[in-house]
Parts: sequence; structure tokens; C-alpha cells
Amino acid sequence: MENLQKPWLKFYDHRVDEHVSVKHESLYDFLEDSVSRFGDKPALTFYGRSWSYNETKMIVDRLASALHKDGFKKGDRAALMLPNCPQYIFTLFAIFRLGGIAVQVNPMYVEREISFVLEDSDATHMFVLDALYPKVKKVQGDSSLRKVIAVGLGGERIALGEGDLYFEEVLHVPLDAPETTIDPLEDVAILQYTGGTTGVPKGVMLTHYNLLANFNQVCDFIFKTCDEVPESFKTITVLPMFHVYGLSSVALCCFREGANQIILPRFDVREVIETVKREKPFIFAAVPTMYFALNSLPPEMLKEAGFDQVHYVGSGGAPLAVKQARAFENVTGASIRDGYGLSESSPTVAFNPPFVPAKEGSIGIPVQSTIVRVVLETEEGEIVDAPIGEAGELIVNGPQVMKGYWNRPRDTDEVLKDGWLFTGDIARIDEDGFLYILDRKKDMIIASGYNVYPREVEEVLYHLPGIEETLVIGVPDEYRGETVKAFVKLRGGSTLTIEEIKQFAAENLAAYKAPKEVEILDDLPKSSVGKLLRRVLRDEELGKVQV
Repeated sequence: MENLQKPWLKFYDHRVDEHVSVKHESLYDFLEDSVSRFGDKPALTFYGRSWSYNETKMIVDRLASALHKDGFKKGDRAALMLPNCPQYIFTLFAIFRLGGIAVQVNPMYVEREISFVLEDSDATHMFVLDALYPKVKKVQGDSSLRKVIAVGLGGERIALGEGDLYFEEVLHVPLDAPETTIDPLEDVAILQYTGGTTGVPKGVMLTHYNLLANFNQVCDFIFKTCDEVPESFKTITVLPMFHVYGLSSVALCCFREGANQIILPRFDVREVIETVKREKPFIFAAVPTMYFALNSLPPEMLKEAGFDQVHYVGSGGAPLAVKQARAFENVTGASIRDGYGLSESSPTVAFNPPFVPAKEGSIGIPVQSTIVRVVLETEEGEIVDAPIGEAGELIVNGPQVMKGYWNRPRDTDEVLKDGWLFTGDIARIDEDGFLYILDRKKDMIIASGYNVYPREVEEVLYHLPGIEETLVIGVPDEYRGETVKAFVKLRGGSTLTIEEIKQFAAENLAAYKAPKEVEILDDLPKSSVGKLLRRVLRDEELGKVQV
């Protein structure tokens, strides 16, 4: 592997080593180190209230003691279904301290989706926003959940079921959490659910070492090369922590560097503008649709926010349109640095660091200890490197690559081969080692930065009487990047309308997955053996856009 070409290394700043250094034994060990270094400095700020590094650890240890008293032990799973809030951080580190596994659950999930994740992970405990508590209780009977802990972020509290408690009530226990031995290379810290290469959601097993390596890789690229980092600098944590991009590349990075995270529970464009203007963050990260929303503001409002004073403005989670990046830069004077990752790589593989001039349209260069190849499969089934500049599948090797999929060895073997993660993304690499994502081998749709898997949407639509066949694709959308469109063939005699189909989908899928467009056709395209051909419809839709 050392003989592989790594042309990107010539662009590494002299302060960045080729290989990442991971000195902590676990994520909780990492927290203890941060607390010892930053002590009473503010770590988390949420609507005017701040918690120091010391206070954060105190709450983490108290919560870990409560979970231990309730029988939670190493290897057990606890689910989190929360927006960004300090309780998210407290809960994660408490789970890590006990050697448990945090199961990330998107707060936008409907009951069917929540039920699947709980059943698949066998989670015994769940932390949930109190407004979403009724959804969880509806599916608890079919799961292994023993206790649900509600988190209130203000407003009137709701009545909880027997045995369930509010977050603050759980903390009234003595400090007696046991010391837990962690094998960082083997012990799983997080289950991040994703569709992977198919529509069936799978739990990506990210170990303590995966996450420790990845946020150190990101931090080294951004902070080691900065001539001066402010003593008490701030960041804005608006990327959702329930996705590993927001968790690893923002929240955990902030703990390494001693930042004060200004936490926002959701993206509200005017609130973000006001927060940037007031707090003057040192770094800011978002997904493309957030930048699209910012670009839609009056230019003078966007300019006055002060993005040109932010040291690093990053983008990830979905392809960033060059047009939108230029528009943002023209108004603000700040350059958006694009990057690339996936849940299976914790997530960061490559990005445009501040010490290298960005190449337009590129996702940048690989982070430390990471090797990438763009490959083709020959007729004989052999994997060979594509010529420089030519398209092929991007494969990745590095310490951030997942352990595998939870309880799915066959699916794991399909994407992890001889230490390489086959991403399913089509890319090219130039002579300098800069990467460009061209397309996706998978059929995955990225809508507003969220992954949507056509097969899952199709399975839901098939539950609607009157639908004979359906195909779901992503179609270009100026705001979301892509939006979900369903093509449907109705059964004979069916009187289903487009609005009825949309309504059914909205009731059974998270909002970002539900088709925004539906088209009823007499027949759907098929191969000679009767296989429905999704690509034919996608090519037709792309053809309409290009005309």
C-alpha cells in the first residue's frame, strides 16, 4: 500500500503529518483530556445559557451513573432522537463512558422508521425530544426499549408513561459509574443508520478509533495550519448531530480545540445570519441547501453577517453547485471549501483545506492516513486503477473506515474488500490528487443534504392499494440539490390521484423522503427480463432539464 501514488501529499502544509496521531483510548478518555485542558472555559452555549468543560463532564458522569444504576452496560444500545442541544452531547459521552453504543435516530422519522431502527439495534434506552415522545411510545411495545428519557427544551412539560423520566430527573443519583475498558479498534461507539448501497437501512458500526481518527484528521487540516487561533473562539453548531458529519466534523472537533459551540437546534436562515453577526465564529460548516437559503437573502443582509471574517467556511453532505458557491463568495467575500465523505467513513475522506488554493468543482485532497483510488472493473472481474482524469469508482482506505454493518456480514463483504471501502460513487482524480465526484453508482438521492433511498420509498408506496408498479428517482432541484419524484403505474380500475399518493407518502415517510413530484404513467420501462429500469426515467428527466 505504501507504493501507491499519493500526489496530494506535496500539497500538505509542513505542519501536517502524513499520518494522523490518535492518542486517546476512547471517546470518553478524549473528553477527560479536553476537560483537563479547558476546564472552566465555556464548551456549549444554548440560547444564552452556557456549560463549561468541567460542567459538561459533571453532567456526563452523573448520567452515566444513572444509566449504570438502571442496568445499562458495555455493548448495550441507547438511541438518541434529538435535535441539536447540550443534552445530545451529555448523553453521547455518558454512553461512551459505559462502553455502550449510541444509536443515531433522525428526529424527522415517522413511526415506521423509528420502529425499524429500534428493532434492528435492540436499543434498551432512548433519549427523545418530549414533543416526539408520543411517536416513540406508539412503537415501544414492538421493541426492546425499557426506558424512555424525555428532553424538554422549554415550554410546558408533557405527562410521561410509568417509569419514564425527564432528563433532569434522571440525574438525581450518586456518582458511581464504573471504569470501563475500551478496545478502541473493536468497540463500536455509534450506529449510524444509512441505506448503504441498497434501500434497506443498515447500521454503520463506527468504532471509538474510527471517530477519534476522523475528527483529528479534520482538526489537523484546519487548526494545525492556522497561525493564530483565538483563545476563546466560537463555532456555530447548526449541522445536525444525529448525522455523523455534524457530530464528528463539528461537535467533536470543537471539543478537541476548546471551542465554545453556539448550538442551534435547527437551521433558520435569519437566525443563522444573526448568530454569525453576533458571535463572530471562527469556523462555520453547513450543507449546500443551507448555502442556497443564505444566497436567497437580500445581498446586503448576507454581506453584513461577516462571513468574510470566518477563518474556515466548509460544505459537505451533498455535492455543492459551483454556481451557488460563486454566488455566496461574490456577496460575502468568503470562500466555501467543499468536501466529501459518507457515513461509512466517519464521514470525512477528503476536503479543501485552508492551506491549499481550492480547485473549482473539486472536493479537495484526502485527509491524513487516507488513501484513495479511482478504479474500474475489467471484463475478467479484476479491479484496476483508472487512468488519471478518467471516471471510475472511488474506493477508500483509512482509519476512519467503518468496522462494518450491524448484523449484516453479507452487506459488509459487498463494500469492504481487502481493507478498501467501495463507495459506489463515480469520481475522477487529477494529476495533483484532487478529487472530483461525477455521479453515483448507487441510486441514492441526496435531498437537502439527506440521503434518500428509492427502494425504501417504493416499498412504502407499494402499500397503497391501487399502485401496480412504481419507480422513484431523484430529479434536479435548484434549492434541494435533488428532490424525490415517483413514477407510478396504477392497477386497472384504480382511481388514485396524484394528491392521494403524495398524502400517503407524507404520512409514512420523513418529509425529505416523501415524493414532491408524482407522475402517473401507463407503463414503466422494463428490461427484456422484466426488470424495472430506473435509469431510463432518470435519463429522460435529465434530458428535459438540459433542453
